[in-house]
Amino acid sequence: MSNTETHPTESICGAEADGPPPPQIEVIAPRDVPLGGPRAMRVRRTLPQRARTLIGAWCFADHYGPDDVSASGGMHVPPHPHTGLQTVSWLFSGEIEHRDSHGVHAFVRPGELNLMTGGFGISHSEVSTARTTVLHGVQLWVALPQEHRAAGRDFQHHVPAPVALGGGEARVFLGTLAGDTSPVRTFTPLLGAELTLDPGAAVTLGVDPGFEHGVLVDTGDVTLAGTPLKPAELGYAAPGRTALTLTNRATEPARLVLLGGPPFPEEIVMWWNFIGRSHDDIVQAREDWMTGTRFGEVRGYDGTPLPAPELPNAPLKPRGRVR
Repeated sequence: MSNTETHPTESICGAEADGPPPPQIEVIAPRDVPLGGPRAMRVRRTLPQRARTLIGAWCFADHYGPDDVSASGGMHVPPHPHTGLQTVSWLFSGEIEHRDSHGVHAFVRPGELNLMTGGFGISHSEVSTARTTVLHGVQLWVALPQEHRAAGRDFQHHVPAPVALGGGEARVFLGTLAGDTSPVRTFTPLLGAELTLDPGAAVTLGVDPGFEHGVLVDTGDVTLAGTPLKPAELGYAAPGRTALTLTNRATEPARLVLLGGPPFPEEIVMWWNFIGRSHDDIVQAREDWMTGTRFGEVRGYDGTPLPAPELPNAPLKPRGRVR
C-alpha cells in the first residue's frame, strides 16, 4: 500500500529538537489517515511525524485493519510511482495482488515479505484479492542513501521461519535477531521482525547498540522497557541499548512489529510517493510521472494510473532526523 492521499502534506522528516533530552522510551501515537475516495481504507500512521520521523532508514509506517472488506471495499490502488525508496509489505491477514513495471506479478500473503526497490523509478498497483475477507497488516518504507538513490528496479520475496523466543516467537524479515538472519538485501543495515508474545510473557532480546529501534503494537497490553504501549502506538528506543525487554500483560497473545537501524545521517524530502534531497527532485519526479517517463508501465492492471496531486505553493524543505 502506498501514500494515496489526495492532498498530501510535506513530511517533516526530523527537524532539529531543542530543549531537554527525550525520555528513555518515546511513545508515538498514530494519526488516522484516509486513503482515497468515499469508501477509503483508513490507516494509522506513526511515521513520519514531527516528533519522530525516521528510525534508522525506516521513514514511513502505516498500520491498517482488521478491515472487513465487505464493508470497506478493501484495497484498490491503481498504478502509482515510487522513487528513492524501498517498500516493505507485511500482512497479518488477507491477500494483495501486486503488479509492477519491473514485470513482477506477485501476491502479498501473511508471514511473507515482499520488498520492492524504487530507486530511480518504479510503478506498481495493489489490489486485495477476492479471497480476502479481512485485510490487516503494515506498509513500511525505507529511504535509500544518496549513493544508491538511483538504484535499479528490484523485487524480493522471503518467507521467514518462526524462531522460538521462550515466551513467544519471531519472524525476522530483515536483518538479524534471535540468531536468525534474513537473506533479503538492503542498502543500509536494517532490522524488521514480527514478534508474538504469549499471555503474561516477558521477553528480552539482544539488539545492536548502534541501532535505534521502534516497536509498533498490533495487539496486546504491552510494555517496552517498562513503558506501556497501546495498540497502534509506536515505542521509540534511542541507540545505546544492548537489549530490549518486551512484556505482554494481557491474557491473550500480543503481536508487535520491531524495526531498527543505525541513525540515518542524510536529510531527505518526502512528498506523496517520492523521496528526494531537494524540492527540485520532487518537482522532476512528479513531472516524469505525469508525462509517462522514468517509472515504466504496469502491465495487466485494468484501469488508469493514479494522477499525482498538485504540489504545495511553498518549497519543500529537506529535513534530517531528530537528535
